Amino acid sequence: MEPTLAHSVRLDDDGVRILDRRRFPFERVWVRCATAADVAKAIADMVTQSSGPYFAALQAMVLSARAAARLPDPRAAMAADAALIVAARPTNDHLAKAVAFVMDAFDPDDVVGSAERGAALGDAAYRSRSRALGEHTAALLPDGARVLTHCWADLYLTETVAAAQRAGRTLSFVCTETRPYLQGARLTAETLAEMGVDTTLITDGMGAAVLADGAVDTLVTAADRVAMDGSVVNKVGTLGLAVAAHAFGVPYLAMVQSPDRTAATGADVPIEHRDGDDVLHTLGHRTASTRVRGRYPAFDVTPPRFVTTVVTDRGPFAPDALDRYWEGSQ
Repeated sequence: MEPTLAHSVRLDDDGVRILDRRRFPFERVWVRCATAADVAKAIADMVTQSSGPYFAALQAMVLSARAAARLPDPRAAMAADAALIVAARPTNDHLAKAVAFVMDAFDPDDVVGSAERGAALGDAAYRSRSRALGEHTAALLPDGARVLTHCWADLYLTETVAAAQRAGRTLSFVCTETRPYLQGARLTAETLAEMGVDTTLITDGMGAAVLADGAVDTLVTAADRVAMDGSVVNKVGTLGLAVAAHAFGVPYLAMVQSPDRTAATGADVPIEHRDGDDVLHTLGHRTASTRVRGRYPAFDVTPPRFVTTVVTDRGPFAPDALDRYWEGSQ
């Protein structure tokens, strides 16, 4: 049985429905988006996170095709929607990849049908590559490994656990809570427990202590992007954990389907800054007085010297050897 969050976006006749991850697991609420612009707003508003925006973007482009098919220049209309979607969350490059699957399949004689085929291809490709990534990551984790993870790695993480389970290996996890949206507490910990994994939750400030006292063997996170120099861009807080892991001799594995050939270094990746007011609230409740302000860089960049291994859908690579991933590729 697949985890609940493995299928949290669905296309219906009247729009795209997205499981609201801001309210999961306490409520199972589906947000209806009637247009591609509605989906872009849902992505920007954090209705869905991690790989969720990728699948939402695929289906948003089908909505775009439905509307554009009646226009004189459907491709131009769809391209405008694609740009809107990509701009919704700029740090992770999944959105650009999702819309590209649909735009590359565009057929002026079958606008909607070609969009549906492109979206289906993009969905299958992402799941297949995540499965391969999970297999390669699980192979690096011995039976009984105690893993510290941060934020919500979505299919990367669930496929890693599934691969380990197929191989008869048992893993246990320590999850950070990941403020201010608490993805680690609500999404990661809940899903791991749903999969029957021994799961412990810690607050964000406890990571270094857990690493120092030998409570975990490995730090494993997803990466929103990995630059070609081995810099890892991921949810803010990853850098601190990676530095602490390095200090205490704990290996850090960063999971990504593929490194980003367009980013030579971490400095080439745009870092999203969200509304600082988010930091002043947790689950809708204000946690600081009105006399203070918040600051919220949503991602940070971990330099390659703090990264042990970058695991991809083609296997593991040292951070300084990512060029090898693209050998033989066009």
